[in-house]
Amino acid sequence: MDTSVLPTLNNVWPVGLVVVVLTGFYIALDRSYGKTILRLRSRRVSSATTPPRSISPDTKTKAPSSQSGYSHALPPQRRQALAELKGYTGLWKDVDEAEVNRRPLSMEADYRESEDQRYTPTGFSVEEIKALGDFPDYATLSGVPMPSPYTEFDIEKALPRPYRPFRWGYHQTMSLTKLETDWWLELENTYKARIAQRKELYAKHGSDLLGYLPGSELACKELMEMVLQFACARYPQYFSIVDNRIFQNRILGTEQDVTSKHPLEILLDNIPEDFAIMLRDEKTGFYFLRAGVICSALGWNVATKVGLQLHEIHQPVPDYKEKMQFSMDRFFTKMPTEKPIQRGSWGLEVGKPLYMPKGDPHEVQRLSQDPNLKLEDCHLRVDWQTLRRLPLSAAIVFNFKALFTPISEFRDEPGVPALVAKVLKEGKKNLMEYKSTWHVEHVVLPSLEEWAKEQEETGLIEKDWEVATLEDSPWFKNWEDKWHRQQGF
Repeated sequence: MDTSVLPTLNNVWPVGLVVVVLTGFYIALDRSYGKTILRLRSRRVSSATTPPRSISPDTKTKAPSSQSGYSHALPPQRRQALAELKGYTGLWKDVDEAEVNRRPLSMEADYRESEDQRYTPTGFSVEEIKALGDFPDYATLSGVPMPSPYTEFDIEKALPRPYRPFRWGYHQTMSLTKLETDWWLELENTYKARIAQRKELYAKHGSDLLGYLPGSELACKELMEMVLQFACARYPQYFSIVDNRIFQNRILGTEQDVTSKHPLEILLDNIPEDFAIMLRDEKTGFYFLRAGVICSALGWNVATKVGLQLHEIHQPVPDYKEKMQFSMDRFFTKMPTEKPIQRGSWGLEVGKPLYMPKGDPHEVQRLSQDPNLKLEDCHLRVDWQTLRRLPLSAAIVFNFKALFTPISEFRDEPGVPALVAKVLKEGKKNLMEYKSTWHVEHVVLPSLEEWAKEQEETGLIEKDWEVATLEDSPWFKNWEDKWHRQQGF
C-alpha cells in the first residue's frame, strides 16, 4: 500500500483514517466503490489468486461549504432491512430522509435516554433499536453476510496471511479493495500472547489506549456485538455466546458476561484488533472520533485524538489537506453499510513493537543506524486495515491489527525483494521520511538486493523484470502454497 495517509503505524499510527480512522488509513483514494467510496492492512481459506478490484470515491461532487458541510447528506438508508428480519416485520414503517434529518439522534446523545422518535443517520429510530434488543441479525441489518465457518483452523498453528502491500510507483493513494468478508477479523498463533500484552498495556496506560465520549454508547455496543457474532460464526470451535449474554472463549478458557464491562473492554479482553469509531455530527455532517481502543499505535494515543474531526486527526499526514481531505470527507458521508473495504499499510521495524508512547526507548532506535543490528532482528510490519459502516448507529469503524514477518521471508517470494528495495531507494522523499525506515535500511537493503539478483538467476522472476506492484497485490505469486505449507493445514 502506499504511504497513504496515515503515519505508518510505525511512524505514528495516528492519523489515519481516523487514523485512517485513526491511524491506519494512510489514506488515499484509488478507484471506485460503485460510485461512492473511500490505510489498514479469503476468506474462506482463500483459493482466489486475484484480489478484488480497487475502489474509490468519485470526484465529481461539488465541495460543500465550510459552514454547512454535509448537514443534509445522509448515508444510504438501511431501515428497509427491518422488513426482512424474522419476527420484526411489525417494526417496519415508511420513514423518509426528510424526517430522519428533522429528528436526528445527536452525536452526543445516549440513545438509551433519548426520545423514541429520534433517528440515526441510517434511518433507524431509537424505538426500533431498543426493540431489536441484544445481538440482532447484523448480517441482514448491514447487508454483509456472516462468514463461513473456518473449521480446519488451528489457533496453535495459524499464521496471518502473508500480506505484501508494496506498490510502485509509490505515492499518495489509498489502494482500497472490497473487504473479503470472511476475513474481517483474522486470528493467528500469537493470540494468547497478544491478548495478554494488550491488557497489560491498558493496565499501564489507561485512557491513552481506550476511551469513549457521550453519544458513543450505541456504536460501542453494536460494534462489540457484531465482532463477537462474527467470531462465533467464523471460529465456532473456539467461541460461542449463551443467552445473548455470556461469551465463551475456549482459547483462553474464559466465560464473560458482556454486560459486565464497557463494550470496548470486552473487545480488549478477547479480540486482538484495534478499533476506532467515527460518528456523524448532525449539525455539519462531518465525522468525529468518538471512541476507540488502540493498543498498536506508535507515537499516538486515543486520549489526544478522541473528539477530533477527521481532517484534524490527519493533520500530520503529508499531502492530506491538499490531496485527500475533500475526498475523505465525502467518502465518509456516502459510505454504505454493505460495502466495507480493506487496505494495508507497512513499515520496517526492529523487533515487534506495538504501542509506543513518547519517550519510549524504541523511539530512539529510529534516530540512528545501529552498526550491530542484525537482519534477524528486522521485521516487516503490516497493518491490515478495514473500514465499514455499522448499520444501526451509522458509525464508521476502522479496525486493524499489526502483523510481523521476518524480513528473511522475502527471499523466496517472487518479486518482493526487488520491489521493496526500489521503494526504499527511490520512494518520494517526504513519504519515506514519514514512513521512517531509514534506521534499518543499512541492514535490510543489501539483503534485498542480493535476493533480487538471486531470484533472477534461479528463474523465480524473469531476467530484467521491470519492478512494479505485484500482479496479485497484496499477494506474491503462489503465496497460498507457502502459507498452507508453513501452517500444516
